[in-house]
Amino acid sequence: MYSFAQRSDTVVFDEPFYACYLSSTSTHHPGKEDVLKTQSSNEETVKLELFKRIEPPVLFIKNMAHHIEILNDDFLSQCINIFLIRDPKQIIASYAQVIDNPTMRDIGIEYEYQLFEKFKNRNPIVIDSGLLLQNPESVLRQTCVMIGIKFESQMLHWLAGPKEYDGVWAPHWYANVHRSTGFERQPTSERPLPKHLDSLYKEASVFYENLLQYALKP
Repeated sequence: MYSFAQRSDTVVFDEPFYACYLSSTSTHHPGKEDVLKTQSSNEETVKLELFKRIEPPVLFIKNMAHHIEILNDDFLSQCINIFLIRDPKQIIASYAQVIDNPTMRDIGIEYEYQLFEKFKNRNPIVIDSGLLLQNPESVLRQTCVMIGIKFESQMLHWLAGPKEYDGVWAPHWYANVHRSTGFERQPTSERPLPKHLDSLYKEASVFYENLLQYALKP
């Protein structure tokens, strides 16, 4: 999201269906009340707000797979879908810093795989965070070609700190990305996986490996 926000032709939205997800499930996330106060929990209202925009020409919507799971996902057929994946060990260890016992639904990888299978005949783009970090420019250039837009070098860097397009949940989740100024490996990527989450990691790894084979190579 931060990368695409640097483009001259793009507007970005940060998880616009978060309130829909929280209001439709019994999930308790940090900052839940703030999310529900600042976003519509009606999915059709959110869609109308997103797709009524005609300027600028590129609309980038950052979604979480588990947010999409509770929606009518027909609108995805109108979009170019990019699947961002990451080693489940890193995802689960990250979630465990904020949520004691994250579930498969929290990390989203199972439903992300199901979505990929649904749209596989549309040649969706898969980006693995580890491969992206090996050569960000190469992966982003390939992504832009597949989307049909021109690569812009400013996509590789951004200013540190909070952004005006961050969701209200940023204070709970975005500490590391707020310190970043580009695509760089974070020290927290090596934090240990809590032992009680080993079984979740093993289960999630199956979906990750199935998606990884489709990821763009640096």
